[in-house]
Amino acid sequence: MKKLNKFYKIIGQILFVIIFFSTAHSKNLNKFNNAEPISDYFSGILLLNENKYNESFKYLRKLDGLETIHINYSIKYLYSLVNSGNIKQAFDFSKKLEKQKLDSFESDLIKGIFYLKNSDIKLALRYFSKAKERNGNFILNTYVSNSIYNWSNLSNLSLVQAKLDLEKLDKRFENLKKIQNVFLNCFFDNKDTQNLFEQLVSNKSDFSRYNYFYASYLASSGKINMAKNVLKTALESHPRNLLLHQYKIDLNENKNLNTFNCQKAEHVIAEILYITANALSAQSIYSLSNFYLNLAKYLNEDFYSYDTLLAENFYKNENLKKSKKIYFDLSKKGKAISWYSSKQLAKIFIKEENKKKALKIVENAYNGLIKKEIYETFDYAEFLKNNEKFKESISFYTLIIDKVKKDHPLFSEATDGRGVAYERIGEWEKAEKDLLASLEAEPEQAYVINYLAYSWIEKGIKIEKSLNMLKKANKLKSNDPFITDSLGWALFKLGRYQESKEHLQLAVKLLPDDPIVNDHFGDVLWRNGNRIQARYYWNYVLSLDEAEDELKKTIEEKLIKGI
Repeated sequence: MKKLNKFYKIIGQILFVIIFFSTAHSKNLNKFNNAEPISDYFSGILLLNENKYNESFKYLRKLDGLETIHINYSIKYLYSLVNSGNIKQAFDFSKKLEKQKLDSFESDLIKGIFYLKNSDIKLALRYFSKAKERNGNFILNTYVSNSIYNWSNLSNLSLVQAKLDLEKLDKRFENLKKIQNVFLNCFFDNKDTQNLFEQLVSNKSDFSRYNYFYASYLASSGKINMAKNVLKTALESHPRNLLLHQYKIDLNENKNLNTFNCQKAEHVIAEILYITANALSAQSIYSLSNFYLNLAKYLNEDFYSYDTLLAENFYKNENLKKSKKIYFDLSKKGKAISWYSSKQLAKIFIKEENKKKALKIVENAYNGLIKKEIYETFDYAEFLKNNEKFKESISFYTLIIDKVKKDHPLFSEATDGRGVAYERIGEWEKAEKDLLASLEAEPEQAYVINYLAYSWIEKGIKIEKSLNMLKKANKLKSNDPFITDSLGWALFKLGRYQESKEHLQLAVKLLPDDPIVNDHFGDVLWRNGNRIQARYYWNYVLSLDEAEDELKKTIEEKLIKGI
C-alpha cells in the first residue's frame, strides 16, 4: 500500500508540474514548489472532478496566494466553494480576486448573485455587466450573463423595453426566450400572462415543467380551481411529473406553497440558472452543472426541484453518500416527493448491494401512501419484479390490469410485467397469454417481442414465427445487443449457422461481458468448425462472475464433449 501511495504521489507531482508550469507566472513560484502544496493541489482537483466538494475545498483552501501565479486555481477553488455551499466564502474570495485584478466570469457572476440576494441591485448590475462583457467558455455562459443582467435591470425598464432586450438573446435559445417572455409578462402583471402560459404549455416542444409555474401563477391570483384543472390536464399527459404531482397534492390539502414567484426577479434568475444546470447535466458536465444549481438554490432555497437534479448529478457521478443525504432530506418535503425519494434511495442501496434495505424502504413507502394511485402501484410492481419478488409483483400488476382499459398506456406495460413474472416462476401459459395481450394492445414494443420470441425459441417452438418477429424487433431497435443475440439464436436453432454467426458476432461486440451472448457465440463458432475459438469463448464465460452456476455446468460439459 505504501508503494502504491508513493506511486500516486509521484504521478500527482508530474501531472501538477505539467499543468502548473504551463499556466503559472514565475513570481513567487518557489513557495509552492514542494511536495505538500503539490499534493494538496492534486488532491483538491481530483476530489473536485469526483464531485466531492467539501473534501476538495479542504485541500484547495490551503493554497492561499496560488491564484496570483496559477490562473486555473481560482476558478477551481470557486467551484469547490460554491458546490460545497460556501457562497459567502466564494463571494469573499471573488472580492479578493477583484483587488488583485484577477477577476473571471465565475467571480463576477458570484458577486452579482450575492448582491442580488442581498437586495443591492446597483452592485449586482455592475458585476452582471462585467460578466456579460467577458467571453465565457460555454455559449450557455453568454446566455446566462445576458439573461440575468436583463432581469436585474427590470426596475429601470418597461415591459416593451424588456422584451426588446429579450429579443437580443442568441437565436439558438428560442425556446428559452419563450419561457422568459411568459415570466416577463407575469413580472409586469400584464393581462396577457394567462394566455401566454396557455400557449407555452400547449407548445409541441416539451414544456411540461411550466404547467407548474402556470398553476402556481393561477393559485397566487386566487384562481385555485383553475390551477387544479391545469394540473389535472397536465398530469394526464405527464403522469410521472414529480413537480406537478406534488403541487396537486399541496393544492388539494390547501397548502398553496409559494416556492416560486415570477414577480421576484431572483426567483426567475434561479430558474434560468437551473435550466443551464439541466443542460450541462445532460452533457455529463456535472461539476459545472452543480455550480449553477447551487447558485440557483442560493437565490431560491425553498424550491425542492433544484435538489432533485443535484441528487441525480451526484448519483450519476458515483457520489452515493451525498446523493443519499439529499434524498433523505427531500423525503420530508411532501407525499409525492417522499415516494419518489424512496425509489431513488432504493436504487442507491441496490447499487451498494444492500437489496434487503432497498426492498424495506420501498415497501414502507408504498404502504405509507394514503391513496395509492395506479402509477405508484405500477412502480411498486416493477420494483418487486426487478428485484426477483415475482410472486409478490403479480398481485400488484393484476390490480392495475383489472382497473385500466386496454387502450390505457399502463395496460401494455402491466401485462408485459406480469407476463415476465409468470415466466420467471414457471407458469408459461399465463406468461404467454399476458405477453400476447401486451403486444395486441401495443404491437410495436421491440423488447416485448424479443422476450416472447426468445422464450419460444428456448422452448423449441414457433421458431420460424419467432424469427420473423425478431426481424421486426431488429428494425424497431437496430443494433440492440439483446435483440441481435435473439435473432442470431433463432437462426442457429434453424441450422442457418453462417447467418447466425454474423448476428451473434455483432451481439458479442455490442455486449462483450454478457455470459449468455458469449455462450451463444461459442456454440455458433463450434457449428461453423471454429472449435478452438469456440472453446476460448466458453472458457471466457467461466471467468465471468455474472454467469449462473447452471450455465457454467453446461459449458464445462461442452468443453469436454463439444456439441
